[in-house]
Amino acid sequence: MVVVDTRNCTGIRGWPPGGSPVLYADRLRNHARACATPVPMQASTSIDRPRALAGQVALITGANTGIGRVTARRLAELGAHVFVACRSAQRAAAVIEEIRAGGGSVEALQIDLADLGSVRACADAFLGRDRPLHLLVNNGGIAGGRGLTASGFELAFGVNHVGHFLLTRLLLERLRRSAPSRIVTVASRAHYRAGGIDWEAVRRPTASLTGWPEYQVSKLANVLFSAELARRLAGSGVTTGAVHPGVVASDIWRSVPWPIRPLIKLRMISSEDGARTTLHCATSAEAATQSGLYYDACRPRTPSERARDETLARELWSRTERWVA
Repeated sequence: MVVVDTRNCTGIRGWPPGGSPVLYADRLRNHARACATPVPMQASTSIDRPRALAGQVALITGANTGIGRVTARRLAELGAHVFVACRSAQRAAAVIEEIRAGGGSVEALQIDLADLGSVRACADAFLGRDRPLHLLVNNGGIAGGRGLTASGFELAFGVNHVGHFLLTRLLLERLRRSAPSRIVTVASRAHYRAGGIDWEAVRRPTASLTGWPEYQVSKLANVLFSAELARRLAGSGVTTGAVHPGVVASDIWRSVPWPIRPLIKLRMISSEDGARTTLHCATSAEAATQSGLYYDACRPRTPSERARDETLARELWSRTERWVA
């Protein structure tokens, strides 16, 4: 996905010659196209069976909007009891009402992925309900923000990777006990552009103007994490997958100032289309037999060379484990 500065357009350094928002939007769309080369979708018949997930429990972060909301609604339609993890009850209210209106079973959990204390509280709240967990969807994320998280990480890296790492670790024993179970992490084709991980930079505020390089690194971390998690869970009955949802015209672009926002969304896909690969990995019989793969358009795809570096994946795991201890 493309990320941009959250400040007003006229205050952005490096604004294109002539100050044209159209030129700037074209530049952003070029980034989007690099992550949005069309790939034919494979049909997934596994998610079309009514009540296919009856008796199962799913937890989805960032489920109040965009592909997370579509995912939560569809899983509930298939019979799963869904926990929507959002930053506030107010943010969760609309999706809860929507799911209940359709006859689905849903509860809300509060989580701020930028605050590790909040992540721990969310995990405690779920575990305190003494329910199994068959599906964890690490969907929540940020694009376009700049700064440092409350827990001291570069904003995109802290929210997109560190928060989900801790949540997954805290829920891992419940997932093992509930096996067969799955962990789906929403990544991005943007990870192909990440040259590696600067361990010092991820502990400092966002350095770039747009946050785009930092976003790429956070998505590389997502793919590395999912693959390393699969290696550590081998034989446990818990499978993992990282997915590229496509470049989606969702609320993730809410921080992009108008009139740039509608311009950069012109070539993007809908949240419904964006959720298809997540749902494939979450529900299909085929994905249940695979672990540690990266998916694009409902099919496995070879991730970047960096994302296949097992030494880098182990180092990311080790460092993140120390950071969240």
